[in-house]
Parts: sequence; C-alpha cells; structure tokens
Amino acid sequence: MKTFCGRANPTIGSMEWLEEGEDYDYHQEIARSRYADMLHDKDRNVKYYQGIRAAVSRVKERGEKAIVLDIGTGTGLLSMMAASAGADFCYAIEVFKPMANAAVKIVEKNGFSDKIKVINKHSTEVTVGPDGDMQCRANILVTELFDTELIGEGALPTYEHAHKYLVQEGCEAVPHRARVYVQLVESKRMWSWKKLFPVRVEAEDGEKILVPPSEMENCPGVPSVCDIQLNQVPSSDFTTLSDVVTMFSVDFSKPVQSASTYYRVQLEPVKSGKAQIVLSWWDIDMDPSGMINCTMAPYWALYINPFQWRDHWMQCVYFLQNEEPVLQGEKLLLTACRDEYSVWYNLQKEEHKADVHVESPVCRCRAHLLWNRPRFGELNDQNRTRQYTMALRKVLKTDSVCLCISDGSLLPVLAHYLGAKQVFTLENSGVSCSVMDKFFKANHLEDKIKILEVRPELLKPSHLEDKKISVLVGEPFFTTSLLPWHNLYFWYARTAVSTHLASDVTVLPQSASLHMMVVEFQDLWRIRSPCGICEGFDVQTMDDMIKDSLNFRESKEAEPHPLWEYPCKSLSDPQEVLTFDFTRTVPQHCLSTEGSVNLLRKGKSHGAVLWMEYHLAADISVSTGLMQIPNEKGNCEWNPHCKQAVYFFSSVIESEILSDPTAVTYAINFDTKTGEIAMDFNSALDEQSIGVSVLYV
Repeated sequence: MKTFCGRANPTIGSMEWLEEGEDYDYHQEIARSRYADMLHDKDRNVKYYQGIRAAVSRVKERGEKAIVLDIGTGTGLLSMMAASAGADFCYAIEVFKPMANAAVKIVEKNGFSDKIKVINKHSTEVTVGPDGDMQCRANILVTELFDTELIGEGALPTYEHAHKYLVQEGCEAVPHRARVYVQLVESKRMWSWKKLFPVRVEAEDGEKILVPPSEMENCPGVPSVCDIQLNQVPSSDFTTLSDVVTMFSVDFSKPVQSASTYYRVQLEPVKSGKAQIVLSWWDIDMDPSGMINCTMAPYWALYINPFQWRDHWMQCVYFLQNEEPVLQGEKLLLTACRDEYSVWYNLQKEEHKADVHVESPVCRCRAHLLWNRPRFGELNDQNRTRQYTMALRKVLKTDSVCLCISDGSLLPVLAHYLGAKQVFTLENSGVSCSVMDKFFKANHLEDKIKILEVRPELLKPSHLEDKKISVLVGEPFFTTSLLPWHNLYFWYARTAVSTHLASDVTVLPQSASLHMMVVEFQDLWRIRSPCGICEGFDVQTMDDMIKDSLNFRESKEAEPHPLWEYPCKSLSDPQEVLTFDFTRTVPQHCLSTEGSVNLLRKGKSHGAVLWMEYHLAADISVSTGLMQIPNEKGNCEWNPHCKQAVYFFSSVIESEILSDPTAVTYAINFDTKTGEIAMDFNSALDEQSIGVSVLYV
C-alpha cells in the first residue's frame, strides 16, 4: 500500500503530493512525536507515579482488587508504574499500532507481561465482559490525554465514554482533576499576532497611513489556540490587567460531559488598560487532596522551584475579538466557551451582560487564512517595513514599472507611495487576491495597483499591459514555505518571468545568503535525546524505535523551530555558506559548498542552526535568523517572526579545552531541480578537548 504525503516544493511555491512507501506515515509519526520530551519530563513522571501509588493504596485499603485502565498508554510507562505499585491487573489501551507493539515489548522487557494487557484499539471500541477485551470494569482510571489546551486531543469525549462503559462508578482517577487558569493582559506584541496595525510610510508627498479593511479589523480570527513557550516572553512585553483566576475545572473521577458549554467568571482589573489577550494554562491534581500537583504555570505565576521545561505542554494565548478599554476596579465578565476540542473567550462589561453564543469563531476577512500569527507580527514590524522602504527608495524612479512576487505582501503599496509609475502584484491564490483587493480598496488604491492571479510561468505580456518590468520586488514570503530556504521560490518565479523583465531590470532583493552557526540548546535538545531508563523502567525499545524512524529519512533533514522560544548559546561564529544571485536566473547545476567552523566556546554542540539573509540593496539586509552577532557569552537574539532550521547532530560534541579549537566540518548542497538543501556535519574528534554523547539522530 502506498501513502500520499504533502511536501512543500520550493520550485513551484506550493504543496505537492508525493507517493511514499507504506511505512512513511508511521515513521513520520514516530520521528516527529514528543515521546522523548514526555519521557524526559521528570516532574510529570514523578507526579504520575506518586498519584498512581496513592490511588492503588486507596483501593487496596478498601479491600478491593486494583484494576487499572490506562487510556493512551504510549510506551506503557503509566501501566508499569501501576503494576509496580501493586495493581492486580492493568488494561493498557493504545490505538496507534506501532506504538502498541512497542508497548508490548517494553512491558515484557520489564517483566510485567502477566500484569498488563496491551489492547490495540481506540478506547471507544474496547469491550467489557467474559469474552471482551476487559474482563471487568476498572476501578482506577489512568490517562495522559492532554495537550497545551487541555482538551485538544479529545480528552473530554474519551473520559465521557470511559465513565459510561469502561470504569466503575466512584472509580479513582489519575489525574483526579484539572483546573484551567486565565489572566487578562494588554500586549502590543501579542496583539500584533492577530490584528494588522496601521502602517506608516514616509512618501514623497508626506506621511501615508495604510489602514486595514473594517472587515479585517472586526474579524474574530481563527479558532485555533496560539500555544507558545510563554516563559520566553519577557515581562516588559505585556501588562497584567487582572489577577490569575480559575476559569473552570474538570473532575475526572466522576462522569464527564463533552457537550459544548460555557463558563463565566467575574474579573476586577487591577490596572486600567486595553484588554486584548487572555493568557491561559492548567494544572492537574494527581490525588483528591491536591497534594500531588503538576502545573503549567508561567514564571510570574509559579510559586515552586525548580522550573520544569517541557514542550509537549506549554501555555495558551487567546485573542479577544476586539480590544476593550477597562478601568481598574470595574466589574467585568469573562466567558470561556468550549466544544469537545477547543476553547475561546469573550469579555463583557457586567452592565452589558448578554446571552452567550457558543459557536466557535470563524475568520470572515480571510486574512487569517492567508497570514499565520507570526506573519501578522512580521507585517506589523515597523522596523522591518522601514528597511524595505529605504531599499525601495534607492531603486525606484518616476518611470518605474514594478512587479511584486510574494504572498499577500505590502510591498506593492510601498512601491506605489514611493513613486513607481505602475505597480503589479502577482498573487498565487484566490485567498491572497481577495485579501489584497480588500486592502487596496480600503486605502483607495484599487485603481493604482493591479492584482494578477496567475502563476509566474503563465504570465503573458497582456497581463502587464505589454510593458516591461523595470523593478522586480519580493520580500520574499510564501505561505507554503516551511524551512527558511523555501522562500527561494522567488528565484524560480524570477526565472519564470525573465522574458517580461527589462534588460536593465533591478531585482530587490538582489541576492540571498544561507548562514549557519553551531549551538548549544538550553532545553530543545531533549526532544532528540534518548531516555534509556525512565523512573526505573527500561524504555530503550522506544529510543530504538525513534532512532529507526529518524534514520528512515528525518535525521538527514533540518527541521523548523521558532528559536525565540528555545534559548541557545552560540559555540561558533555565524558563517555564510551559500549565496543565491537573484539578478541571474536559477542555474541548471547544483550549488555546493564544503568547509568547517571552529567551536570557540565551551559547551555541548547539539546541532547547527541555519537561516537566510536577504540583501535588499548595497547596505540593507534583512535576516530571518540572527538579529545581531551573539554577545561574549554566546547569547542569541532570533527573528521572532520566522522559524529557523535546526539540524541536530548525531552525536553531541562536548568541547572543554579551547586552546586548540575543535572544528565541525560541513557539506551543503542546494539542488536547483528540487529547491531542497541536503547537508551533512562531522567533527574531527580530539579526545583531549571533547567528549561525545548520543542524540537520536
């Protein structure tokens, strides 16, 4: 059986479906899973173990046999904890067949095959009875079905079904309850991820202010939660307007309702300001008394140490539909609506209390379908806009005929206001055409800028009114790009429209370069680090499984991560490794380079970070990676609007003695036929200066 998988194709600027082998989907699931992160989550594992021990003890004290139902067992870890704690029998449910097979091996390896039965089914398909999957209903329910939003992985309907059909009334549950917390804040930075702010442009005839369409201004946006590492957002980037309050709680030991509903709390702002954002996180009590607690609280609301880093559970940012001016001490009502899988919020003044509509928010303006949240932040970055404005001033003339190639870019408007005679913008999709048309109309530019919904290779002279393009511009930005170099689609598009360009055409950016730096991650390394033994249980089988899946393909590829959320220290200087000349067409031959970088600081080299820099004009560049050279300690500041590419090394290089620096060699190849970059890194191991530990890759 073959599997069709979507992959970004940088040569055509869109997704394409490729036929893969039957194992591809499985390997992708394992390779990109967060199993390693969960197994390294010491706080989570210890608290679960404590809660399971306590639950088994309570059942035993009642003179009952301890029968455990573990839904979503994964490696079988929680079932092994229960068996080790004295449970008489455990039913471990796992719907993902390769994972269920691994759980069987792990359970057997740890000597619990007589106490644990792994059932490869969805929990809603499990039967109970003499001939069923379970001989009887369980009296202890153990689950780990949670995501950052708590309910996004279907925890509520799963619990609802389990209480109806799989567990006894009054059963013990680990975790016993969950609480969702909220805090109202004002944050220009986070608000910029949802709204398009007015854009100021210093034009020849004075300052121009671009405004978003009213439809965009009043749009509720997309319903999906914005989950981030809130601990990486500095306190200077937001103002708390309320205390932290409990929004709602769920008791997992009792029947759970998954039907859509809402919860309301009264808030009194502790400070006046603009209510824009609801920050949210949750905690879980592993026992009825609440003595065993696992919390996702961010640093300013966390009253325990040490802080536990984790990536499988983070914190939530929710955007109110419109910002609401609030006064210190006034009465507000915050409403949380939820369905089976998601939560959304609205805020009202108490005197304006209205009926609650539980329908999920839907984007009406289509801009939130075109631009993701980092893209909104990028478009709202006035410093970035200023860079493009300065570059355009250098190249535009009063007779310039300008063509813009980027998805939903503001560059055509900048070009018009900065004096271009005529401006065309090439949009690849109906959504981008619709959004840009509304934006141009809102600023009375519909007759000034012509939208072309046509692929570059299909562009005809008639589209351009038989004019030759004298200035070709791009940010470049394309919605299908996943890795930094995928935006090199601009180069392919530039090649496709070359017959429409004047002989003395100016291309902006004129070139791009790929940069690389070796780093030590503060925490991100955990997602690729073997666990071996977890709370006394051997999970090496899981390590091997992840390694095999990574070796299937993933270990040879870089992966995108927003590194502003994942602190790291540079161990080498940043280095330019490849250049791409946009003034020329894409060459037929591959672009390759080899070289080495010296490790200049002590630390563990977990991998290399790669990013693109675009050279707009002679002395103006924009970076999608480092925003400035790392300081003496190697601290890095990353572009907050872009994901950087991370290539994890197969072995961690631990450099100690720097008198004779260790060199990391690299070989990088850009295949112009596919638009993809292949890379390989190696270290010349010097036993006096380095040690080596293994990552999965």
